[in-house]
Amino acid sequence: MENIKDIVKNCDIKHIAIIMDGNRRWAKEKNLPSAMGHKKGVDSLKATMRACDDFGVKYLTVYAFSTENWNRKPEEVNFLMDLLGQTLKNELKEMDENNVVISFIGDTTKLSNNLQKILSNAVETTKNNTGVHLQIAFNYGSRAEIVHAINEIIKSQETEITEETISKYLYTKDIPDPDLLIRTGGEMRISNYLLWQIAYSEFIVRKEYWPEFNKEKLAECIVEYNNRNRRFGK
Repeated sequence: MENIKDIVKNCDIKHIAIIMDGNRRWAKEKNLPSAMGHKKGVDSLKATMRACDDFGVKYLTVYAFSTENWNRKPEEVNFLMDLLGQTLKNELKEMDENNVVISFIGDTTKLSNNLQKILSNAVETTKNNTGVHLQIAFNYGSRAEIVHAINEIIKSQETEITEETISKYLYTKDIPDPDLLIRTGGEMRISNYLLWQIAYSEFIVRKEYWPEFNKEKLAECIVEYNNRNRRFGK
């Protein structure tokens, strides 16, 4: 593999989106409770975020909780809600000091009032930073996002509907579309994630579970991306 300096020099990726899959399977294989897999997954996210900063990747979007995840056992759903809140409380100061910008996409109105306040505080605290922009998809589903955008367009009484019009009303309106989509855990599906935005993204599926993902694995993905010929239909 190329050394880190060469990767940084050759990396022209502005935005990486990740489906962080495999926390529960990683824990199960180690005879650990699912909660340990999710906690270990937070460590992988921190490492990946730091790696993005090192490699010059400006935007990182991660799939933390989907609209379908409400169908999991209530105790796991509650744990994931608590994990997000506690992680933001524990890590916000350091992330702010590291110049990270935090934002959220998804229907956060369905979350508890306390968690909504924690999310709002993280956004407000980091909004003027200029480093890596961490966009967390929480209670997110791409079909729901597109439906929401269409309803907003109807309310706005737009006279002409174009691709640009729709993009303007998506949750991600202020962020460029992903250049690269990474899914860990070996599954070959999109899982209702950024369906509009990944129209021309490169896909990489990794076999390792998300708790095993780190800077080296991200570097391997960037090298593979750099070796591809992106034709955009030409």
